[in-house]
Amino acid sequence: MRRTSLLLAALALVACGSERGGDGAAPSPSADPGTVTGIEQTQNDLRIDVDRGDGTPPESWTLVCAGFVEGTHPQAQAACDHLAGMTEPFAPLADDLMCTEQYGGDQTARVTGRWAGEPVELELSRVDGCHISQWDALGPVLPIPVGVTDPLG
Repeated sequence: MRRTSLLLAALALVACGSERGGDGAAPSPSADPGTVTGIEQTQNDLRIDVDRGDGTPPESWTLVCAGFVEGTHPQAQAACDHLAGMTEPFAPLADDLMCTEQYGGDQTARVTGRWAGEPVELELSRVDGCHISQWDALGPVLPIPVGVTDPLG
């Protein structure tokens, strides 16, 4: 009886080991961004932190766009659809970019995570024309009212 138990345990270990490659490494994760296996992070998994700049507490949302849409983002489907239509939605602004000196408001945001399998870490604001355009290009990803309020109105 004991010999049978030992034999079954050994077979179980061999079966577990057979899922690894010949070099003992774990199998590579799926290249399909819509397929999540094990505990790998999806290809399009974001955290969006937004400060409205009006004294209210900052807000944080999650957004997953991986063949399905989920997260705490208030417009998750619209945000995923919008991002899917963009070539490089989280590209930083070039260092030598000339920008208009206009002010768009106190709003700031930070987007972190992964998009198209690449790491994302982007700080956003509305401090000049280039940053305003960058913010506005993300559309429903940053679904908060923006702009300078008229202190006289």
